[in-house]
Amino acid sequence: SHSLVDYNRAGVPLVEIVTRPIEGAGERAPEVAATYVRTLRDIFRALGVSEARMERGNVRADVNVSLRESPDAPLGTRTETKNVNTFRGIEQVVRYEIRRQAAVLASGGTVLQETRHGQADGTTRPGRVKSDADDYRYFPEPDLVPVAPSRQWVEEIRAALPEMPAARRRRLKAEWSLSDSEMRDVVNAGALELVEATTAAGTSGQAARKWWMGELSRAAKERGVALEDLPVTPAQVAQLQSLVDSGRLTDKLARQVLEGVLAGEGDPEAVSAARGLEVVSDDGALLAAVDQALADNPDVAEKIRGGKVQAAGAIVGAVMRATRGQADARRVRELIMERVGA
Repeated sequence: SHSLVDYNRAGVPLVEIVTRPIEGAGERAPEVAATYVRTLRDIFRALGVSEARMERGNVRADVNVSLRESPDAPLGTRTETKNVNTFRGIEQVVRYEIRRQAAVLASGGTVLQETRHGQADGTTRPGRVKSDADDYRYFPEPDLVPVAPSRQWVEEIRAALPEMPAARRRRLKAEWSLSDSEMRDVVNAGALELVEATTAAGTSGQAARKWWMGELSRAAKERGVALEDLPVTPAQVAQLQSLVDSGRLTDKLARQVLEGVLAGEGDPEAVSAARGLEVVSDDGALLAAVDQALADNPDVAEKIRGGKVQAAGAIVGAVMRATRGQADARRVRELIMERVGA
C-alpha cells in the first residue's frame, strides 16, 4: 500500500576515477597501484573534498588486472576486484591476481571476465561473471549529458586550487632540511601534518620530526593507536622542544616530561614543574656534587690531573646520578676541569 525511500547518503556525491591501463610496471605493479591510490587520497585531502579515510569507506578501489604474453601483445581478459579498502590490500590483490591468472594461462585455461572479492588473507574469490561488454555498460548513457570544459575554465580552476601534495612535500622537505629518506618516513608514518603543525607552533622541522618519529611513534605503537590519536598536541611538542633549546631540560629529562604529558598531567611546563625535572643550573649545587664525586673517586681525580681528561666521564656520571640526571653534563665537565686544575 506504500513505498519506502531510503535517502541514506543521498546528499553525498560519488566521484569515480577510471584510469587508462598502466603498462610496463612489471613486478612493481602492486606497489605502483597502491601508490597511485595513495596519491589520489592525498589530493582529495589537500582539496578538502573528503577525509579520504579508506577504512571508513570514503575511498575504495576497484582493482583491474589482466596479463599479456609480451609487451607487444594485446592485453588479455581482465578481472575486477571490487571495493578494496586498504593500500596493503591493493598490493595484495594485484600480486595475487597476477599469480592466479598466470597459473590459469600456464595450465592452458582461460581467464574469466568477472568481478571478484578480496579476502582478508590477500586472496580473491569469484563474484559475478561479466561475459558481455553490455554488462559493463560500454555504450552511451542517454540521460547523462557529456561535459566538455573549455581550456580556459580548466586553467581558472587550476589557478584557484591549493598547493598540491607533491609540491607541498618538496617545499617542506627543503624548509626542514630533511633527506629523501627522512621525508619519506614522515609521509609514510602519516606524520606530515603533525610535523608541519609543530613547526608552525615554534620549533624546527628537524626537532619536530625527531619527536614525532621517535618517542611519539613508539608511544603510538605501544598503545596501538595512530599518531594523531595520541593525547599530545603539536603545540605541546613545540613547547617541550623549547624547554630543551633553552637549556631547562636535557633530552633525557624531556622524555620523562613527555611521559607525563601523555599521561594527562598537563602541558610540558606544568609537568616539568610538578615532577621537579628541570636542569640544575645553580653552580653552587653543581660544585657541591662535583666536590663530593671527586672526593669519592680520588684515583680518577689524579688521572685527570695527569692529563687523562677522558677519565672525567666517570665523575660526570657520578654527578648525574647524584642529581638524578638533572645536571647539565657540559657544565659539570667544565666545573670538574676547574676543580682539578686541568
